[in-house]
Amino acid sequence: PFPLFHFWGPTADIVSSTWIAECARFVLDKKHPSLTLVYLPHLDYDHQRYGPDDPRSRAALRAVDGLVGALVGHARRLGAHVLVVSEYGIRPVGHPVDINRALRRAGLLAIQETLGWELLDAGASRAFAVADHQVAHVYVRDPRDLGRARAALEALAGVEEVLDEKGKRAVGLNHPRAGELVAVAAPDAWFTYYYWLDDARAPDFAPTVDIHRKPGYDPAELFLAGEGLRTKLHIGWRLAQKALGFRFLMDVIPLSGDRVRGSHGRLPDSPAHGPVVIGSARALAPGGPAAMTDV
Repeated sequence: PFPLFHFWGPTADIVSSTWIAECARFVLDKKHPSLTLVYLPHLDYDHQRYGPDDPRSRAALRAVDGLVGALVGHARRLGAHVLVVSEYGIRPVGHPVDINRALRRAGLLAIQETLGWELLDAGASRAFAVADHQVAHVYVRDPRDLGRARAALEALAGVEEVLDEKGKRAVGLNHPRAGELVAVAAPDAWFTYYYWLDDARAPDFAPTVDIHRKPGYDPAELFLAGEGLRTKLHIGWRLAQKALGFRFLMDVIPLSGDRVRGSHGRLPDSPAHGPVVIGSARALAPGGPAAMTDV
């Protein structure tokens, strides 16, 4: 079975990438496809946990390099051409920006109270943000609120730029489903999805790994809320509940992004900090810098 808990969450590690690489080798050997796309996620983990320059992140790079080298060698022996493509470069960060809390304090974001929790009510909100690393799409229902929303964002520490229609066109983000405004974080900052003002009112999914119910990306899912015996006992209790057939929440994730040390999403300051393309044949890879859409 797929090692799901090694793919994302506080126990994510090289096991998932190893499983995927082994599957890719099996498919190449047994099915002989004309095109195979393989995603090895390992660098996303420690680079976001500790930052790209941490020794643990460098160890992760060496580990995945071994996997990639073996897979590329196997594919080449079968006569395949290979492209190694990255989507982004992860840069060091240390400043989480609570963009939805700023919109809430400005009176633009609405919440719904359920069982003592607070849920973001997108339909009732005048403006709300969908946070994704260092970029956040801000949806503003009424054009008359654009100025008010923009002012709230521009006053927020860690926001470097707020793109309107003209700004979105300049960087290729003028998609019909893009936010009316797009916020770009400062180089050392990234956007949280948090919208509650009191952790006691956080929704039940907030301290869990739940990528579907959270209205934005949450890299805090890569961490445990605590360390030591107390945390281990809490996890053991939750696993016991699962084994006994009880309903339970694996509520072991922190409600703060303060420990996140790597992020991405901004345009890189230099090509060296951006994505890369490596080809096994000269015709497969560009001779110099190229647009990602050219790949």
